[in-house]
Amino acid sequence: MTDILPQPDCSLKAVCEPLERCCLDPLEEPGSRRPPNTGARLWGRVRSKLLRQKLDPQTVETKNWHTDVIEMNGIKVEFSMKFTSRDMSLKRTPSKKQTGVFGVKISVVTKRERSKVPYIVRQCVEEVEKRGIEEVGIYRISGVATDIQALKAVFDANNKDILLMLSDMDINAIAGTLKLYFRELPEPLLTDRLYPAFMEGIALSDPAAKENCMMHLLRTLPDPNLITFLFLLEHLKRVAEKEPINKMSLHNLATVFGPTLLRPSEVESKAHLTSAADIWSHDVMAQVQVLLYYLQHPPISFAELKRNTLYFSTDV
Repeated sequence: MTDILPQPDCSLKAVCEPLERCCLDPLEEPGSRRPPNTGARLWGRVRSKLLRQKLDPQTVETKNWHTDVIEMNGIKVEFSMKFTSRDMSLKRTPSKKQTGVFGVKISVVTKRERSKVPYIVRQCVEEVEKRGIEEVGIYRISGVATDIQALKAVFDANNKDILLMLSDMDINAIAGTLKLYFRELPEPLLTDRLYPAFMEGIALSDPAAKENCMMHLLRTLPDPNLITFLFLLEHLKRVAEKEPINKMSLHNLATVFGPTLLRPSEVESKAHLTSAADIWSHDVMAQVQVLLYYLQHPPISFAELKRNTLYFSTDV
């Protein structure tokens, strides 16, 4: 897996944004012009190379930055990439900062905001649905790290300019901020306590038994976790409806979000995982299948789940 990160002193987005303007400006020589749309085509070439570039074994082993340059019609873009091992990129990384919203329990945030779903989740989802739902590779293509960190800081500070900043920010950075929020929760949205049960439930072969188990596990979640999960679930289904345009199927979305929503915290993961190979070959595949199960399930209502809980308790 290759993570694309900007150089500390140079934002790739900052370099590429003015390309379209630059390519329409006349060159120093009279009568000469760059072909139209050079900026757009160059940016497309850069993004393609960022996604497809394979680092040589020596670069991977040393984990150094790998620098490349792309030129077109007098415009040159220089960018850097660094390899991050798969187990590190999937690792849950809770924030040590306990103020704001990142790294804070979801129940604490919703109680403080007097909301059912954290503000950051609602705003990022709204922005993606407004102008990013047809973006090719939405949630799969990484946003610029500096943009994501800037959004994180604004949400943590509850800055009054959040909405203005969101409207001006690259949509992949907003999608990346949403994923980062869930990744930095102190425990996964579907909780450490229920993680073994989710792994067992998704492995059941009998469809009726699996349905009963998977629905019961949702009913067992704390209300803020459940409501937020159902909110995100419906959003991801709407994104998948645009698959012919954005190329993001339910399986692709489950692959992106499954580990983010289920991957246990560091203490819990040590009890379930023994090696990086196990992380990828077993647990991650199961995490993807859990989310895919719910994505492929007919709409799940919070009220209906709670009614079923009441009936279950009465029957007992």
